[in-house]
Amino acid sequence: MFNSPRNPHTVRCAATALALSVWGLAAQAAGCPALLDRTVPRLQDEQPQSLCQYAGKVVLVVNTASQCGFTPQYKGLEALYERLRGEGLVVLGFPSNDFGSQEPGSHREIAAFCENQFAVQFPMFTKVAVKGSQAHPLYAELARRAGQTPRWNFHKYLIGRDGQTVRSYPSQTEPDDAALLRDVRAMLAKR
Repeated sequence: MFNSPRNPHTVRCAATALALSVWGLAAQAAGCPALLDRTVPRLQDEQPQSLCQYAGKVVLVVNTASQCGFTPQYKGLEALYERLRGEGLVVLGFPSNDFGSQEPGSHREIAAFCENQFAVQFPMFTKVAVKGSQAHPLYAELARRAGQTPRWNFHKYLIGRDGQTVRSYPSQTEPDDAALLRDVRAMLAKR
C-alpha cells in the first residue's frame, strides 16, 4: 500500500519533505534579523506582512496618530521615503492610540486619512500599542535595544541594515532633522 506509513518509500518522502520544510524555514530565518522576524497586518487590508521583507534595508519605524500636533510629519516622512527608498531606506508607520487617544479611528479610516491628507505611500500597519505591558513585541524590543520607550506620537526608531543597530529619536525630531538625516545616510552607506 502506497499510503501506508510502513511503506519505506512513503516514510522517506515524508522525511525528505519535512527536512526540506525545516531547512527552508531555517534558511529564511537566517537571512532575517530577529528584530524583523515577525508578521504584522497591513493597514489597508489587514493582510499579514512579514517584516523580513525589509531585511538589509535601513528601516525608520514611527508610531503615528491622525489627530496629533505632530501629524504633519507624515508629509516629511513620505518625502524622506520617496527621496531615499532607492538607496535602501524604508519608513514603516504603526498607528497607535496610546497617547492622548489621538488615533481613535478604524484601520479603514486611518488608511483613508493617510492617503487623502498626506498621500502616504510608505508601508503602514494596523494599530498597535507601543508602550507598557501591552506593547507590540516589535516596540518592546526596539525600546529595550534603544533604551528608550516612545513618550508621544511620532517617536522614531532607526534600524541599521544589520538589523541590530537601533537609534531612537523623540517626537520633536522632524523627518528632515540634520542629525536624523546624518544617521540615515551613515546607515545607508554601510553594506
